[in-house]
Amino acid sequence: MESPILFKPTTNGSKRPLARNRILSARFTESEYVALESFAWSKGTTLADWVRDVLLHSLEGASQPQMDMHIFTELVGIQMLLMNTLGPIARGERMAAEEVDVVFREVQTRKARKAQELLNKRLARELETRSGTQSQNAGTAIL
Repeated sequence: MESPILFKPTTNGSKRPLARNRILSARFTESEYVALESFAWSKGTTLADWVRDVLLHSLEGASQPQMDMHIFTELVGIQMLLMNTLGPIARGERMAAEEVDVVFREVQTRKARKAQELLNKRLARELETRSGTQSQNAGTAIL
């Protein structure tokens, strides 16, 4: 796996690239380490090279969450459009052009809020699940 272009070591006037001499470290359980190492090997690279590439690509993709949210919002809009138009069509009803225009406008104005609501509900469910798991683990630790 090639390092991102923006982060290739530059030369110091000679033909040799600058040495990588800074180290980051993180602690993993044995099973986590084995899983990471196996994954890196499956990609044909060492664990250190794979980790470096992942971290540097993360810097490049810093705007990715914004793009992900935009894509999610558009998908919610498509879902809303389908839900509001396929029902009448499936029942054999015809929608007047004005009705379709109203649906389009409603989707455009409501899709971002609806996408955020869906994400908030998912986050709330995940937090409930985590707190329930933590409560069970805490209870087990006390026993």
